[in-house]
Amino acid sequence: MRTTISEIAEKACLSPSTVDRVLNNRGGVKERTRAVVLAVAEDLGYFGPVIADNATRIRLDFILPAGTNSFISTLRTRIIEECERREDVALRVHDVDRWDDDRIERKLVELRGQTDGIGIVAPDRPEIRELLNALSRTGIHIVTLVSDIPSVEKIGYVGIDNRAAGRLAGLLLGRLLGTGSQRDIALFVGSRAYRGHEEREMGFRSILYDEFPDLRIAAYAEVGDDRERAYDETTRILQNGPIAGIYNIGSGNQGIARALRDGRQARETVFIGHDLTNATRLLLLERTLDAVIDQNPRVEAREVVRMLISAVRGRAEPDYPPRNQVIFRENIPVD
Repeated sequence: MRTTISEIAEKACLSPSTVDRVLNNRGGVKERTRAVVLAVAEDLGYFGPVIADNATRIRLDFILPAGTNSFISTLRTRIIEECERREDVALRVHDVDRWDDDRIERKLVELRGQTDGIGIVAPDRPEIRELLNALSRTGIHIVTLVSDIPSVEKIGYVGIDNRAAGRLAGLLLGRLLGTGSQRDIALFVGSRAYRGHEEREMGFRSILYDEFPDLRIAAYAEVGDDRERAYDETTRILQNGPIAGIYNIGSGNQGIARALRDGRQARETVFIGHDLTNATRLLLLERTLDAVIDQNPRVEAREVVRMLISAVRGRAEPDYPPRNQVIFRENIPVD
């Protein structure tokens, strides 16, 4: 079955009308947007089987979680844009269900001998570690992205210091709520299978213990980066009474925000989340979300592509990892 315009639009994070204009060669679309649409359409097989026209191009494959995570969607778009600017790269992006380790493993097996470099966002599981190490020993260059897998034989990790990000979230929450009386807060986790989420939780709990003992984690929910599940969990928590603050380690900010609005707690609850996306930008502007800890997907895409290309060409270059940046309503950057 042929790929649809709606499928291309969803993966490219654009409207179906924009995709339709590009595919039918109509005007009114920026060149960068046009390049993204064409890259996604080709990757999804819209134009039919792709026949390689340059065997010397560097083959890069990215394995990213499938789903509605806004940050991952933005990162995917940035990676495509970065590779589209280079004539020496042949890119393939594979969206894999994050909860299906077998699919991740099957994809890694398929890539053996078929790629020069792999960038991957994946849980820290023994089977995945072993497959990545086996691929590395065949000469394929591996980079972990967003969430590290430390015991993998790789050329590097591109992402923020997640433990520091968790401590930063705790500092923000503690300073915004103040001290002197016990406050109940809620902690939301995407999935502890991702080391990055686990490290953020460690950092957050650490600074609360050290500096803000008046803040008590009264509610805890693992929501799988699912906004509907996040909505349900927040609604359940609020039924037991109001809470002073929320820290959401992963995705699902829109679901939490909707539950806060429904419970008339949006302005009364200090809410800290991660990653500046179109959704969190609006939540900051409406004051439902108080602060976002951003990791700049544009920088991450640039660095992971540069690192992989350099490794394939036999060069080692210094790392320039993205930094934790706090975004408030008053300093939202222009995209």
